[in-house]
Amino acid sequence: MKLKPWYDVVKPRADLREGKSQDASEFAVHLDRVRDGTAGDNYGKPDLFFAKTFLATNLLDLAAQTVRRLSGETGHTSPVFNLATNFGGGKTHALTLLYHLAKNGPASHGWVGVSQIRDKAAIAQIPKARVAVFVGSEFDSLEGRGGENGEPRRMTPWGEIAFQLGGAEGFALVKESDEKRIVPGGDIIRKLLPENEACLILVDELLNYASRYRSLGLNNQLYDFLMILSGALNARSVLVVSVPKSEMEMTPEDVADYERLTKMLDRVGKAMTMTAGSETSEIIRRRLFEWDTRAVQADGRVHLPKEAVDTCHEFGRWVNDHSQQLSSSIPADHARAYFESSYPFHPCALSVFERKWQSVPKFQQTRGVLRMMALWIQNAYTQGYRKDHPDPLLTLGTAPLGDPIFRAAVFEQLGNRSLETAVTVDIAGRKEAFAVALDAEASEAIAKERLHQKVATVVFFESNGGTTKSEATLPEIRLAVGHPDLDLGNVETALDDLTDRCYYFNVERANYKFSLRENLNKRFSDKRANIATALIEETARQEIQRRFAPKEGTERVFFPEKSIQISDRPVLTFIIGDLTQTLAERKDTMALMEQMTRESGNSNRTFKSGLIWVMADASGAMCEEARKLLAWQAIDDDAADLNLDEVQRRQLTQNIEKARRELRDAIWRSYKFVFLLGKDNALREIDLGRVSSSSGVDSPISNVLNRLSETGELDRIGISVRLLLKNWPSAFTEWPVKSARDALYASPQFPRVIRGTEAIQDAVSKGIAQGDLAYVGKAANGGYVPFVYKESYAPGDVEVVEETFLITKETAETYLKSRATTPTPSAGSPPTAAGTSEKTVPPVEPEPMTPPPSKHSTTSSVTWSGDVPPQKWMNFYTKVLAKFASVPSLKLTLKVEVAPEGGISKQALDETKSALRELGLNDDVDPK
Repeated sequence: MKLKPWYDVVKPRADLREGKSQDASEFAVHLDRVRDGTAGDNYGKPDLFFAKTFLATNLLDLAAQTVRRLSGETGHTSPVFNLATNFGGGKTHALTLLYHLAKNGPASHGWVGVSQIRDKAAIAQIPKARVAVFVGSEFDSLEGRGGENGEPRRMTPWGEIAFQLGGAEGFALVKESDEKRIVPGGDIIRKLLPENEACLILVDELLNYASRYRSLGLNNQLYDFLMILSGALNARSVLVVSVPKSEMEMTPEDVADYERLTKMLDRVGKAMTMTAGSETSEIIRRRLFEWDTRAVQADGRVHLPKEAVDTCHEFGRWVNDHSQQLSSSIPADHARAYFESSYPFHPCALSVFERKWQSVPKFQQTRGVLRMMALWIQNAYTQGYRKDHPDPLLTLGTAPLGDPIFRAAVFEQLGNRSLETAVTVDIAGRKEAFAVALDAEASEAIAKERLHQKVATVVFFESNGGTTKSEATLPEIRLAVGHPDLDLGNVETALDDLTDRCYYFNVERANYKFSLRENLNKRFSDKRANIATALIEETARQEIQRRFAPKEGTERVFFPEKSIQISDRPVLTFIIGDLTQTLAERKDTMALMEQMTRESGNSNRTFKSGLIWVMADASGAMCEEARKLLAWQAIDDDAADLNLDEVQRRQLTQNIEKARRELRDAIWRSYKFVFLLGKDNALREIDLGRVSSSSGVDSPISNVLNRLSETGELDRIGISVRLLLKNWPSAFTEWPVKSARDALYASPQFPRVIRGTEAIQDAVSKGIAQGDLAYVGKAANGGYVPFVYKESYAPGDVEVVEETFLITKETAETYLKSRATTPTPSAGSPPTAAGTSEKTVPPVEPEPMTPPPSKHSTTSSVTWSGDVPPQKWMNFYTKVLAKFASVPSLKLTLKVEVAPEGGISKQALDETKSALRELGLNDDVDPK
């Protein structure tokens, strides 16, 4: 359901919409100005004042009791009321309400809320009364008041009150006491209060007066005056007193006077607490928004428009659906009612001041909050239309901390500006503030929400109210910024970003706060700025080498600058480009790869198809992550001198590990391009796409091998006989096995293989068995010795050397036909090739042994003994024994010794004996 922006549902009052200055005095009522007619319309015009006033429970009770006594009803009321609440708690507002009622009497009946007061007081009409006002902060007992235009000069509170109640005649009763600064007695004061006439005396800022004139002894006179006045009040007279000034401004003497005055007033009267508590939201709504009087219900509460109710319903449903993830400060079962009571504000935007700010000594619960909210509404209304911020509610996160006037009002409530640097650096107030920058860099969903700024603002308000619970919990943050269309997972993303970037943002076990102490990020920033470029690049290169771990069957070459650094060998070779050899400089990098692929030093490269280039798209991300890692490690090196607390030490360890991970991931992401020789003999580019260390493979090399397997550029199994035959060099009748193996790394017509020797051995073994090719050696007479064809021949027996050859099926069959009539050799004939039956492969007629030429004499015999490694056995027969194969006296004595690690199993021993017997040889082996 699409929710309407709050500013399209309700309208702030005109001065807020028009952006007029919201001076602090607008929310600080001066009762004297109301009395003399100089107050602004919001306070001076009683009908407008009542239209904007919500009669909170305590205010309604005070008004009802006051007008009831002024009517002569003494039950359920009191002659004296002491307004007790903290600074800025609505006391003067209450006095102003009483003033307008008493001055206007029945004329007030048409004002909003007056019917409630009459009903509560159980009176037919509001009585009109004589009213006297004394404001301690305004009255000057040295200069006095009046003395012009026929008015007598008044020098004391009793002189001023006497004049206001009885004019010049009333003042005459206390003139001498006023001049001598001596309190008149009760008999005189009673004469000021006619028995059958209602009188209301309103005293505000009493302690201010006592403090200023304590040196003249007038604080004691004031105490005596109030005590005598309280006792002189008749059945239709009421005294309402507001005693305190800000507790932050009290001296020890002030405290003593305060305690003495309040004890006396409470003894003779009734203490009334004006704190609005949960009704603050209704007070704000009535004071700061325009409402049709018809929308005000009988209880004084506003009846919300349908669009507002819809919004509250959706938020209530959302809280209920996500209650397990949210703070319980808004009960899920009653969530809708909470939202309706505070609309257009989110409940958390108001409750934070009740939950966490009330203990701040300078906090003004009503007056201060009203001014903050007025500035907030003014800013949000303007920004909503100008920047199209369609917020359905004014949430705590939308508080405009970037506005210096609003920010000043907030710090005034906190009592100091010590956190201003934290706010302007981390949240808002500067263009480069971290939360603002993070929103600009974020995904579209987060940026549109301004989520980093909102989350940071919530943390500021929730963690700096002066309470013992000076942090914001994750459930509190979710509740304060969440709404039906927000993915709550983004809240934690924003918190992680703020934790990583901000300087004064601290976190411990999912509890967040702003503090005066710089966090590790500030130290990190300082260290980061001083890391040398050479060290950064060296660190990145070392980590690149670690990430590209070796893989069996492959070689690695890191950061070559010259082609000679890349060996020209038949092996799959990964070449990892340097930080200066990236695709950011594509033209130069491509030219370098082309040159090194074609050349090996001063020669042409043979095995160019075995080269696999892995290149980075750019080096910036890797170097930046290396810089971060080095900065955190530098802090760790200095940790002993930094006086880190336990939380910071734990965070430092976590940050180092995180930096290592991010450098690793940056390497994976950056090295995403692979180049290798294509079938057209030109370098072919493969984009690996978005790769990650969490992709399930152990290294980037494994990832490349997997991709090449998928595209057919690499064959993990081997090569087929068919492919060998298809790519048989036309120049060769006999193709050296070693040359066939080398072709796998020289010709792009073949797929790349990880183990070329094993691949060719396996293909030859299969080709022999299938009769697709033969494996031969060349005899001196031009024949083939050995000649292996159409037999089972183990891959390990295939020697990959220049002296062994492959011939095609056609060549093998032709050779067999040409030797079909060759007589069977005598007993002295050379042995046949391993695995070749004499019935199918006629032996080669050996060439007679020709002794080496000698000028002198011949050698009668030759003997030799020594070790021949397995890979040389075929060569040994071809190059040595074949020369004497026709000599009848040739004897071959073989000693075999095998001692594998772990021993030889009984099965292997039995199989060995069986094989010896099949060859007609002695099967007597000597196991140890």
